[in-house]
Amino acid sequence: MATTALELRHLETLLALAECGSLSKAAARLFLTQSALSHQLKALESHYGAALVEKNVRPLRFTAIGHRLVTLAKAVLPQVAEAGRDVARLAQGHAGPLRVAVQCHNCFDWLMPAMDAYRSLWPEVELDIISGFVVDPLPLLERAEAELAVIHDRQEPRDTIVFSPLFRYESVALMSPRHPLASKQWLEADDFAGETLITYPVPDEMLDLMKHCLTPAGVNPKRRTAELTVAILQLVASGRGIAALPSWTVGNYIERGYVVSRPIGPAGLRCELYAATSRSNAESAYMREFVALTRTLSLTQLAGVSAL
Repeated sequence: MATTALELRHLETLLALAECGSLSKAAARLFLTQSALSHQLKALESHYGAALVEKNVRPLRFTAIGHRLVTLAKAVLPQVAEAGRDVARLAQGHAGPLRVAVQCHNCFDWLMPAMDAYRSLWPEVELDIISGFVVDPLPLLERAEAELAVIHDRQEPRDTIVFSPLFRYESVALMSPRHPLASKQWLEADDFAGETLITYPVPDEMLDLMKHCLTPAGVNPKRRTAELTVAILQLVASGRGIAALPSWTVGNYIERGYVVSRPIGPAGLRCELYAATSRSNAESAYMREFVALTRTLSLTQLAGVSAL
């Protein structure tokens, strides 16, 4: 009888390569080192005696054999996942509510598509977003008023809360192409001192720029606020001030030359997002899948994000 070296982990690797388009992004999505992923690929190529991806080609491109295995992965892995959900339903009973609290305005750019994809997998889950933006959503979890919170930055460990990494992103400074600061390669805290900073109407501790750059440097610029991202960008483009937003939010506007972006600091301002859940909910199958799906879709579809 013929044997095969294929395991589910190999199919997951091939699918990640197909969807991410590079070894590094696929490795991050799978929580593997790039070396470990390459080793898996080489082992499969050795077993089949043929290459699965074309060598020295960017972006990554599969050979005919690689395409056949990717097709298999696309067929098999959804069935395995669906069977896992069915088993979880039988073992744990039907899922309950999943109310999500968020700390940031622009989280909806990636959260809503993830929620839409999740609904088709767990239609019985009562998925909802808690209205408004909460400075500290963790007490909502502890009072059972929410099941999951999207929070910024690594937190101190808590006995009652589980923190799961989502992704890392860069917050960039934004200005009109005609702004004097557009001539700089990157901005430092003092560059903001004499400017009008355009932000969402939220406390400073909810703004990456203030929390991680300006407040520690003792810089507190003049403010102007706007509720919507597009309104912030319109004010920036009109020369009414400068702003700082996650890079995934503004890519299309930068490509069109509507505004320009500059790194904040020579290495850029890197920020992190986590999913927080109560410990009692963290291991439920429907909660684990929501966190995993949200992370996977974000790493695959959002520009400028990376794994934590």
